Amino acid sequence: MTKRIFQSICLVALAVFFACGVLILGVLYGYFSDIQQAQLNMQLDLAVQGAELEGISFFRDLPPQACRITWIDSRGKVLFDSRGDSAQMENHLEREEIREALATGQGESRRYSDTLMERSLYTARRLSDGSVLRLSMGQHSAFTLVLGMAQPICAVFLAALGLSVFFAIRLSRRIVQPLAQLDLDRPLTQKGYKEIMPLLHRLDSQQCQLKTQKAALEQKQAELEKAERIRREFTANVSHELKTPLQSICGCAELLQNGLAKPEDTPAFAEKMYREARRMVGLVEDIISLSRLDGGASGMQWGAVDLHEIAEQAAASLAAQAQDAGVSVLVTGEPVPMEAIPQLLHSIVYNLCDNAIKYNRPGGKVEVQVEASKQGPLLTVRDTGIGIPQEEQDRVFERFYRVDKSRSKAVGGTGLGLSIVKHAVLIHRGNLNLCSTPGEGTAVTVRFPAAAQGKG
Repeated sequence: MTKRIFQSICLVALAVFFACGVLILGVLYGYFSDIQQAQLNMQLDLAVQGAELEGISFFRDLPPQACRITWIDSRGKVLFDSRGDSAQMENHLEREEIREALATGQGESRRYSDTLMERSLYTARRLSDGSVLRLSMGQHSAFTLVLGMAQPICAVFLAALGLSVFFAIRLSRRIVQPLAQLDLDRPLTQKGYKEIMPLLHRLDSQQCQLKTQKAALEQKQAELEKAERIRREFTANVSHELKTPLQSICGCAELLQNGLAKPEDTPAFAEKMYREARRMVGLVEDIISLSRLDGGASGMQWGAVDLHEIAEQAAASLAAQAQDAGVSVLVTGEPVPMEAIPQLLHSIVYNLCDNAIKYNRPGGKVEVQVEASKQGPLLTVRDTGIGIPQEEQDRVFERFYRVDKSRSKAVGGTGLGLSIVKHAVLIHRGNLNLCSTPGEGTAVTVRFPAAAQGKG
């Protein structure tokens, strides 16, 4: 850009120089031509007076003159010429200045000579006897003058060229400097040209968009990295959770196959194999459920349901498990119609109650409370179980995370129940809150949005 500006300034300066030279030369050439013509007329006045008084003898006694004097009679014959033999000269009657002088008394003309590369100025006046006195003067042409002044013109041209280059370099640097120092990260902080302010505003807008996109990409990258970490952890946990029951099943099967088990121990081995197989089935079912939830529960149908009715159904399906654990389950509240995915709503209540039963104590209680509020349907599951330490309450909804690993193995949990609850609640755009005190129990509250609450 600097090079183009430099070239433009130099070309403009040189063009201006040539234009001024031509203009000045033309004006001065015309000006001095008029001056010469006026001087020639003054000399003609003197020559006319001398011719009228003394005749042709006046011119013969004159010293050599810068101008040429010619005396022509009324028929065009040359009577006298200061620079030539009048007898050898052609008739001058057809000359413009002669014809004009014979007709009007005064005549002027200017003629250009291709051979002499000069222009001649003529002025003529008719005398009292009808003859014409003419004076002429040679004048160099403009081209000849330029050639004659070639050396000073070249000197001026070189000086002008040097000045043009000097100022072009300085101006081009000054013009480009604000652009070269432009801070693309903060374009509006620059004190640039007013003409480029729209460009600076456009750059600032693009910078804001780029920063926003960069932040979004960084957030997306962080989410992808987090998802990748969760995927690796999930894969490792699934492998570990499946490996343990498989090893147990393989061990029992090997003992039975080799006949190493006593006949009376066979039912115990079979029961253990059945229990581990059921554990694997439950784990696979939970993994399938989580996979569907990760996909946004696509394919699942929304519909009008009663949250209280769903809670009663979930509690009824866990009645046998609660009886075996010595835990009572009570559903309270009122009918709460709402828009939801029935199977996911059932899964929420079922897993919360299942955890409340498994991590309870003999003689404990589980209360499922359903109520309608201005903020939306509200589901609360309270238990009188072992509770959860404060430092572990934020992690209980992670996949395969267990607070009491030894108890989890004893009760057969997969470690995915609360993760399923969390995803199902998010799909319903609800909020999940956990409050627990070790040794006293746990309360999990699910608040669904008011938009999900139907009309009773």
